[in-house]
Amino acid sequence: MTNFELKSRDLGVLWHPCTQMKDHETLPLIPIKKAHGVYLEDFEGNCYIDAISSWWVNLFGHTNSYINAKIKEQLDTLEHVILAGFTHEQVVILSERLVKLSPDGLEKCFYADNGSSAVEIALKMSFHAHKNSGKEKSIFVSLTNSYHGETIGALSVGDVKLYKDTYEPLFVKTIQTSVPKDMSLEAAKIAASEFEKLCSKRADEISAIILEPLVQGAGSMHMYNKEFLVLVREICNKYDIHLIADEVMVGFGRTGEMFACGSANITPDFLVLSKGLTGGYLPLSVVLTTNEIYAKFYCDYSEHKAFLHSHSYTGNALACAAANATLDLFERDNVIEKNRVTAKYMSNKLSKFQELKNVASVRQTGMICAVELKGYKPEDRVGLKIYQYGLKNGVLLRPLGHIIYFMPPYIITEKECDKMMDTAYEAIKLF
Repeated sequence: MTNFELKSRDLGVLWHPCTQMKDHETLPLIPIKKAHGVYLEDFEGNCYIDAISSWWVNLFGHTNSYINAKIKEQLDTLEHVILAGFTHEQVVILSERLVKLSPDGLEKCFYADNGSSAVEIALKMSFHAHKNSGKEKSIFVSLTNSYHGETIGALSVGDVKLYKDTYEPLFVKTIQTSVPKDMSLEAAKIAASEFEKLCSKRADEISAIILEPLVQGAGSMHMYNKEFLVLVREICNKYDIHLIADEVMVGFGRTGEMFACGSANITPDFLVLSKGLTGGYLPLSVVLTTNEIYAKFYCDYSEHKAFLHSHSYTGNALACAAANATLDLFERDNVIEKNRVTAKYMSNKLSKFQELKNVASVRQTGMICAVELKGYKPEDRVGLKIYQYGLKNGVLLRPLGHIIYFMPPYIITEKECDKMMDTAYEAIKLF
């Protein structure tokens, strides 16, 4: 097999995500034959540092020997079983561990197989919990500039103009309130005050607010102060509104804590997790919630208050085995502390980007770094140019428009970090 052969076969049958397929008339696909550690390798032996963790999922490198072994071990025991009326050891162990690791008060786990589906679960569960309490609260609040996935409910609570322009007739009822404009304490207080004004007028209609704690991923890696989370939690308590923390991207050590909510010492009513949950191996997501929410659905069958949601692969045994192996590595390798060292190294490398005349700002939260460019129009497609430069120089960078970001696997070395960030620096300087 060659790169050319696989590319030709691919374009005959595949429709790729988040892609204008016509671009591939001039923009070559990159066929990957194998991967190891932070490197992806094509059929011609070209290697690329995976600076974006393959869409933010990979934590401990590709083909990690420990996770591989645990999946293979599970494969000979049980691959999958229906989770309605049945259970299995891996999902029970995983649930016990997640409850222990997550903020105090989150006691129950409900599984799906991707982040968008988990967001849908949290939205439905919030609405249904209020309904079971005799309240009709059918409006959801989200932050400006937010993104929560691409199923209809998840799109509804997002604030991406392109999606709104296209799909808004399908959306559920939502209201946007302002995200803090920057990482300052004052910005957090101003945004929280706006949210409280909204709640004071419409709390009887609002079921929940959903937010991405600390970092809005697809929203240009926008970052804000943790105090906003504290204030929003207090407002939600005051007005009987649920807080949904979408940690699909920021969970599992990305921000410097195991979960971003932990940095603010708050407990959401719903914690949504996916991506890094299995270390980047298999599709799995989970919504953690409180016993108080769980109790609103717990009753005799004849009361018809059970939660109405299911997926065929809920709690898949192989995916749970990968997740348990991933948590093993967190426990075994002191990952959070090591991440802080790596984040500091990345911070030192990041500072030189500020010297470039086409850089508007740089920002960082834990293992997430972003460089915002200035002076470009959308039609310039500067992100595409930097992406192509990165590939030619052995680095997978996938900018968000004019935002160049770094979110590598946690195992990246200083030498690999140098290669990743120096390549981006040279690309930005060039264009």
